Amino acid sequence: MGLIQISLIGAGLAMDAFSVAICKGLKMQKIDKKYTTLLAAFFGFFQGGMPIIGFLLGSTFEQYIKQCDHWIAFILLTLIGGKMIWEAFHTEGDSCTIRHDLKELTVLAFATSIDAMAVGLTFAFLDMKEQIVFAALIIGGITFVISACGVLIGHRFGSKYKNKAELAGGVILILIGCKILAEHMGWFSFLG
Repeated sequence: MGLIQISLIGAGLAMDAFSVAICKGLKMQKIDKKYTTLLAAFFGFFQGGMPIIGFLLGSTFEQYIKQCDHWIAFILLTLIGGKMIWEAFHTEGDSCTIRHDLKELTVLAFATSIDAMAVGLTFAFLDMKEQIVFAALIIGGITFVISACGVLIGHRFGSKYKNKAELAGGVILILIGCKILAEHMGWFSFLG
């Protein structure tokens, strides 16, 4: 898997963190640079670490599911993407009642990175042993930047872009899942 695909996966996965970051920005009277950096670091760390955990779990069970790994990757990415698209159209009211404390930040970072663990499973099925640390660093770094930007956008523009970000992230993950399935099924073999 190339840098562009990993970066797109990272951007897609970061949309949950982006939504939470927008909520944080909405609540700030003035941008708190330390807290914004801390939030972005928490989200980036968890988002980068979860694919490694998923990869280790997937590698453990790889021998049992190798023949259908492309279907599992497709289904997982489609389910995650579909969930994000559904959430983009079904958010209720103001879901931005978020406090500034480390315990809550940890819970939020963990909750928004569960999808990244599922993506880590797909990395195991795609046999990305040499790339997993690189992929985790890219995903974590992208999440860090997107989360910091989310706070700034939330502070500046409000919740105008929250649902659009969720929708875009979901579509990206579904398209990558379709590409993985198509490549493994040989549907593009005529292209050379």
